[in-house]
Amino acid sequence: MRNSNTHFVIIIWLVGLLTSCNTFEKASTHGLNSGYYKLKTENKNTQNVYLDVTNEQIDVYHQIKRQPDKKQFLTIPLNTIDSTFFSLMVFKKQSLDVDITSIILKYRPSVYGLPAQFTTDLNMALYVGWRYDYFYLKSKKDPLGKSYHKISNFGYDFGVIAGPGTTLISPFTTQNKRTDEYSGMIIQTGIAGFIESNVASFGFAIGYDYLLNPDRKIWIYNNKPWIGFIVGIALN
Repeated sequence: MRNSNTHFVIIIWLVGLLTSCNTFEKASTHGLNSGYYKLKTENKNTQNVYLDVTNEQIDVYHQIKRQPDKKQFLTIPLNTIDSTFFSLMVFKKQSLDVDITSIILKYRPSVYGLPAQFTTDLNMALYVGWRYDYFYLKSKKDPLGKSYHKISNFGYDFGVIAGPGTTLISPFTTQNKRTDEYSGMIIQTGIAGFIESNVASFGFAIGYDYLLNPDRKIWIYNNKPWIGFIVGIALN
């Protein structure tokens, strides 16, 4: 039964991974896409705008009564070099974030006088949080005096996680109350935060594990807090 539990978790994890492979192409949904933003410039106060984003350019519209104005007031070319020079612009957006995540490293503090542990057990979880994105548009000039535009982004979010995983049940983790070793199935829950940029997406989580068999009574980490390093793939 214990081995079948472990196999069951592995199957769930693999199915989730295969499903999430389709979301790699969707990862850019946290990039600069068409939608409502707050625009902040060096010389003006924050204003509500709507962006129509294509591969060639960004058309910026004023937002009037929660609707885009009929005519754009600014066009920002993306793939061409011209004489137009823009001061620093920051587009800000808030959105719901739904990810498939994995805690790739857990730190379990010392309990019952036993040493603290780092574990890398198989696990996955669903993450739901609220995300804040900042997109910085800068103009630079080449040696001929023509301008080109560069967009960089920074984002962060906070939310909750929950999902299945496996953990080693051994003499060490049961204070020698069990003499053999096996991988037990757990449910992990907690809170997490992500920091994301153009280069990488990563975060940290604090959570608890609940062992799904009677050995939870002797497992020293059952419902004990851990701190984890977490990565994720965007679903929305």
